[in-house]
Amino acid sequence: MTVMNTHFADTRSVVEQLQPCSPVYCLRPAELTRSAELFLRNFPGRVLYAVKCNPNPRVLQVLHDAGVRHFDTASLNEIEVVRRNFPDSEAYFMHPVKARSAIRSAWQAHNVDHWVIDHESEFDKMIQSGLNGHEHTILVRLRTRPFGAAFELSDKFGIAPEDAPALLGRVADAGFRTGLAFHVGSQCRKPEAFRDAIRVVGEVLRKARVDIRFLDVGGGFPVHYVDDRPPPLLTFIEAIKNALAQIPLSRDCVLMCEPGRAMVANGCSLLTQVQLRKGMALYINDGVYHSLSEPLSAGIRFPFRPLRRGGEFADPPARFRVYGPTCDSTDVLPYEIALPADIGEGDWIEFGQMGAYSNAMTSRFNGFFPDTYVTIDEPPLAPR
Repeated sequence: MTVMNTHFADTRSVVEQLQPCSPVYCLRPAELTRSAELFLRNFPGRVLYAVKCNPNPRVLQVLHDAGVRHFDTASLNEIEVVRRNFPDSEAYFMHPVKARSAIRSAWQAHNVDHWVIDHESEFDKMIQSGLNGHEHTILVRLRTRPFGAAFELSDKFGIAPEDAPALLGRVADAGFRTGLAFHVGSQCRKPEAFRDAIRVVGEVLRKARVDIRFLDVGGGFPVHYVDDRPPPLLTFIEAIKNALAQIPLSRDCVLMCEPGRAMVANGCSLLTQVQLRKGMALYINDGVYHSLSEPLSAGIRFPFRPLRRGGEFADPPARFRVYGPTCDSTDVLPYEIALPADIGEGDWIEFGQMGAYSNAMTSRFNGFFPDTYVTIDEPPLAPR
């Protein structure tokens, strides 16, 4: 990873001073701090940052400096990053499927004591790996109904609500601290999804007759993208609070959430360069195999703006097809974008809201791998 030692006032300064020919991630620490503090100030419980969303050490450090002390981790590598860099913080192993060796290492080497399961066999695995109920918390993850999220995670994870009481009862009978968890899906646009999931939690609790110590409402808090205007974060938090008041939850139950996208999306932009123009097609140095995967996988449309060193563009907008750098015909944005008609080789395009699932999703396909970072003071490039 290449990190510049100086920071810049804005992305135009990056263009003027660095003239980068490789993609550049432009981190905005002030925005990352603002987003973290918004969650910490308003969510009525523990805030676990979902490391998978953006594991960059600079991003994690800013969030930690802002007060984040709990991290949602899904692998031994993520646990090690948290434990190595933030010994005062907690790592929670929230992946419902874990290798036995990862369970033992997380517990014995890194003192992890919070775990998620969604199947009887995974619980058996935990017991056989040596975990005991006096030191560990096990949360049973519930399947949720679809409410139009960009990624419906219950297609892959979560126990059916009718089967959950039995598994929760097994966890309690074995002496573990108990909990329930759910995830309504990434980029969930409807607060109703959280209300419905918490209603199901209430039904499971009434049937299981177990007083859980933890309730994890997951992530999925959305971001305002181009042509995607979900309600603001506080609307979702209010929906969660109201729904919780309707279920039989003990007073000492610890509420948790796992924001990723909503905490970091606006905290970074991506500066790319046009390397060739063919008619109304532009070839840039990043693409869908690297930082720009979500337009293809989730239909996300990022805000953008053109930049030219030493001047401005003269022509009105025209529509362009934008290709990435690899030798693969699928490396292309799934929609055209409007840019000045005189844009060409050597100009730059900045894409905003690239803090979530950008650098975390990059491959090394064809030898391309964006890894240059700078920090800037400029406010986020966000949809108008």
